[in-house]
Amino acid sequence: MAEKEFQELTAQIDELRKLIVAGSKEVLSIEECSTFTNLSVAHIYRLTSQRSIPYYKPLGGKIYFKKSEIENWLLQGRQATDSEIRSKATTYCVTHN
Repeated sequence: MAEKEFQELTAQIDELRKLIVAGSKEVLSIEECSTFTNLSVAHIYRLTSQRSIPYYKPLGGKIYFKKSEIENWLLQGRQATDSEIRSKATTYCVTHN
C-alpha cells in the first residue's frame, strides 16, 4: 500500500473513531459537536457568539453541547414536501369555500 493511501485510510479511521465517540456521548465538546454536525469548529463558535445554537459554558470556561439539544436544533425549520403542501391547499380550499 502506498504511503498516501495509508495516510488517507488512517484519516478515515480517525474520523470514524470521532463519529463513534460523538454518537455515544450526551455532552459534547466543541470538536465533537463539529464532528456530529459536520460543521467547522469556527462556524460553531460563530453560532455560539450569535446565540443561534444551544450551548453551555460552565464557570465561563469551555463550551459544551447537549447532544439531544443539538439534534433538535438541526431538525428545526422542517420543510414540507410538495404532497404535504398540496394536501394542505386542498384542505384549505374545501373548508374555506
